[in-house]
Amino acid sequence: MPAAVLIVDDEKNILLTLSQSLQLAGYRTELASSGQVALDVVSARPVDAVLMDVKMPDMDGLTVLARLTELKPDLPVIMMSGHGTIDTAVKATQLGARDFLEKPLARDRLLVALRNALKHQAAMEELQELRAQLGRFDMVGGGPAMQRIFSLIQRAAPSEGRVLITGENGTGKELIARALHQNSRRKSGPFVKLNCAAVPHDLIESELFGHEKGAFTGAVSVRRGKFELAHEGTLFLDEIGDMPAAMQSKLLRVLQEGELERVGGAETLKVDVRVIAATNKNLEKEIAAGRFREDLYYRINVVQIHSPPLRERREDLPDLIDTFLREACAKNGRRPLALSPDALAVMSAYDYPGNVRELRNLVERLAILCEGPVVSRTDALELLPRGRPLPPMPEPTVGGDAPPVAAPVQAAPAAEPAAANGGGWKPRVDQTFREQVEDAEREIIQRVLAHTHDNVTEAARILDLERGHFYKKMKALGLRRGQSES
Repeated sequence: MPAAVLIVDDEKNILLTLSQSLQLAGYRTELASSGQVALDVVSARPVDAVLMDVKMPDMDGLTVLARLTELKPDLPVIMMSGHGTIDTAVKATQLGARDFLEKPLARDRLLVALRNALKHQAAMEELQELRAQLGRFDMVGGGPAMQRIFSLIQRAAPSEGRVLITGENGTGKELIARALHQNSRRKSGPFVKLNCAAVPHDLIESELFGHEKGAFTGAVSVRRGKFELAHEGTLFLDEIGDMPAAMQSKLLRVLQEGELERVGGAETLKVDVRVIAATNKNLEKEIAAGRFREDLYYRINVVQIHSPPLRERREDLPDLIDTFLREACAKNGRRPLALSPDALAVMSAYDYPGNVRELRNLVERLAILCEGPVVSRTDALELLPRGRPLPPMPEPTVGGDAPPVAAPVQAAPAAEPAAANGGGWKPRVDQTFREQVEDAEREIIQRVLAHTHDNVTEAARILDLERGHFYKKMKALGLRRGQSES
């Protein structure tokens, strides 16, 4: 359905002119001759965007804008004025206007502004939907490994017990720490983090405990440390295995007594902080090597949560790739991309030494560089670093790559090995070319309908087809809603 634009202006001829112009461009229009009428319209029925004049007799446009922002904070509003000033434009932007146009309006400029406002709004809605789908712990994954993590978070979060999170770099240890905080009784307090590996050894004490003015060269003022900043909240100590030995003993004292002194200070300060620590090292081996204090290890390791590497939770790859791909497309203003089974097979075979962090970056690179609308095996091969393990080439259908489907999907089965004479895939001799094409189209539509839970409008959008043409194609192939693959 075309987007509905509410045009607000007290001059009737401007209302009619703008309405005709937008209707010719494919929009539906609603008209309001005053600010109050505009507020009534927005309250009564859905509107996708507002185009509003600044100067109106009963209620000026900026006042209406402020009320619209309270009524519908996500509604994109474009302001227009024949007496526009920089101050007015700035104020309109501060009140939430998406754009500001000067009268007389240039049609092309108006259409670009409206198209950008609607595109931005759609992207924001998609991001909100993605965040809602990520679940209560803001993490993606339904496999056994993630379910164990969710269960541990649910049980450990409400307690005051310290937690040690272990795992390789990029596995999402900070996400687990944030989930513990957000589901704890301290969630209204601060969440403060410190990467112990990123701070020079001679500065880490100041970072943790703060310092007094003049405590050392460069200490020109009093500075509160991470413990003070995290009072009544959570302190996340990332890469605690890299903390210098001298600092470990001072940290142990704070954990035991809940007290500290700033560097260069004499006053003892009480702090109420829950500490969550994380490391990519084996702390038991570090203890044996004399690099980590055993008593500190037992202080921080009340509950331990292991974040597994991505290669040990491959069952979550389709969901992760789908989430990151849609998020990256929305973030970078790209139309949604569909992922072919061949491309998913290639991406699922890679080990991702950088884990989820590497996967997210690779998928965003794919969203930016892939010309689309379908991510092919070739696209995936070009995306991944050289030297990666590759899956066997699946038997192609018509056109080389397997038919496109929207991720997440199950990887297509690999083809039988090619003949010794170097031949490619085996042609199907029991079907005509047209029958094979129809089978491929039927599979594409069934998989996309399964992905969209039989939402025909969304399926047609993913495949870049008109809705009417999509229905005709379904009918020609003998498909109905509810027949999609699970």
